[in-house]
Amino acid sequence: MTGKLHFTTDDLLFLLAVARTGQLSTAARQLRTSHATVSRRIDRLEFALKVKLFERNPRGYVLTGVGQRFVEAAEKIEAETERLQRDIAGGITAQRRVVRLSAPEGFSNFFFTAHLGEYYARHPNTTLELVTIQQIMSLSRKEADIAIALDPPKAGPYFSEIVAEYSLHIYATKDYLATHEAISERGDLLQHLFIGYIEDMIFAPGLDYLGDIHPGIKPHFQSSSIFAQLTAVRNGLGLCVLPHFIASKFPDLVKVLPGEVELRRHYWLLSHRDLKDTPRVRTVIDFIQHCVKRHSDEFILPGAAPRRGRGK
Repeated sequence: MTGKLHFTTDDLLFLLAVARTGQLSTAARQLRTSHATVSRRIDRLEFALKVKLFERNPRGYVLTGVGQRFVEAAEKIEAETERLQRDIAGGITAQRRVVRLSAPEGFSNFFFTAHLGEYYARHPNTTLELVTIQQIMSLSRKEADIAIALDPPKAGPYFSEIVAEYSLHIYATKDYLATHEAISERGDLLQHLFIGYIEDMIFAPGLDYLGDIHPGIKPHFQSSSIFAQLTAVRNGLGLCVLPHFIASKFPDLVKVLPGEVELRRHYWLLSHRDLKDTPRVRTVIDFIQHCVKRHSDEFILPGAAPRRGRGK
């Protein structure tokens, strides 16, 4: 590589997003743009640099050796930019002690918010901002200080650890099961209506679980919201895969094939390495870790054995 390199700060954002997710669609949701735009920007960047940054294959985008070198350089630029931003805004943020947490709708609404009273009793001077929109918030662009995610980042200056493992099962109402064909094995599931996520809006591979149960299942009703799915199954619209910690709160729901079908997933706790030990962020991380550990029995059906599936 010789001569001047021509790229912009935006180019680096696209490069890092694809490198860290490995998927154009996931990077597009993270950047709030389209799949086609991300593809076009990566192609344009490769053309401008006259190098191949990624190998394309059916499973996604994989960095080449040259691409990895560019990512390392881009991360240094990113880190310096963030450090400057923190120097400028750090005084105000520290005084306000505001912490923004990005977390999935299910974890937020059916677990975390139930324990906020305990958090504020310990830390009354901290303001929590909880973001539950269905996308990956960018820790690097300061859209969130902490994130709860279904998958860890593939690269980047991030602290990450598994904070909880949880089980999922098929559920239906008692009335639905009483008025529809009996279910005694997985093949019987194909005779029933299913509720699930909108396929092209699944924001994490860990949510793509219907295929783990039976490759022939196609959802009849789809929603990007776990709360909408829960409402639909409770109204008898069909069968739905739900986390145990959510469904167990509703006695009208019954597990389908309880001894045969179980999935396991993980929640990951993420933060930028430069932020995780700052007092305002550390208090929230410590509370989440403590709270999940103390209530770990809520996440997995007692006596259930783990069954492997795709995703985390």
